[in-house]
Amino acid sequence: MIKYKPIYEVKLSGKEVGYIDNKAEFQSIVAQLENYQSKNVYDVKIAEQPEYLLTLVSKEQETNEDEIVMNLQKDMVITYQYFDIYIDDEKVDAVDTKEQADEIVAELKQKDETSNIRVVECETQDEMLVQTSTLEVAKTNAYQKLNIIEAEKEREEKTTINGIKLSALPVEGTITARYGESSRLRSSSHTGLDIAITKGTPIKAVADGTVICAEYSGSYGNLVKIDHGNGVETWYAHTNTMKVEVGQSVKAGDIIATVGSTGNSTGPHLHLEIRVNGEHINPEEVYKNMI
Repeated sequence: MIKYKPIYEVKLSGKEVGYIDNKAEFQSIVAQLENYQSKNVYDVKIAEQPEYLLTLVSKEQETNEDEIVMNLQKDMVITYQYFDIYIDDEKVDAVDTKEQADEIVAELKQKDETSNIRVVECETQDEMLVQTSTLEVAKTNAYQKLNIIEAEKEREEKTTINGIKLSALPVEGTITARYGESSRLRSSSHTGLDIAITKGTPIKAVADGTVICAEYSGSYGNLVKIDHGNGVETWYAHTNTMKVEVGQSVKAGDIIATVGSTGNSTGPHLHLEIRVNGEHINPEEVYKNMI
């Protein structure tokens, strides 16, 4: 008997991985692994609990607790937790704790009561996916994004007429005559916006619709009219070449004509006119917010 000593054989998945002297002490080490705490760590599980078998081995048999612990660590399942902050459907940042996220959301909601500002709790077992910011950095990023979203909503409102979104810029040039201006060239005040640009420049439809006019029309010259629904029409005057026909459906951004100087005109430009239920309105704010 003096050639042998009692010792614990340790098995994982039925396979012997080493020996330990003190089962209670080793179980305490395993418990510490499962209580591992670090940034964003939410839960730790040992993939498989060790099996212990008291046995007699040669006195020369060495123990290898450290090696067994390393094997357990390799198979640990660590779940990480973090909190995403969303404004409407867009993620703006992520923080480590729910308290941080709630603080940011509460401040944002005081600034904007209309947006859907919320916290999404996230869990992952891939540490590389945990990309969080400090509280102050996250606040700064969230406020910047909120300002951008608010500006976009305001721009959206300014380019929506009677429920119709005008999204495509017809041409990008220099405004030479504004809505309501008087001139010796016309008997009444100006009913649209004149945008000077090189002859032949493509003119795009500002929104989806149906072409209701594509012909020469007195002082307007070659005139294209598009009906967008809800009583909204856009008129494109003084064009050089018309690329569409009456009854044709167009999408926002489709080329409908080219810039010219037909009709009552002193040089190449687009006369953009917007009408709602037959009445012309000032198109300048809409145009500037489409740029």
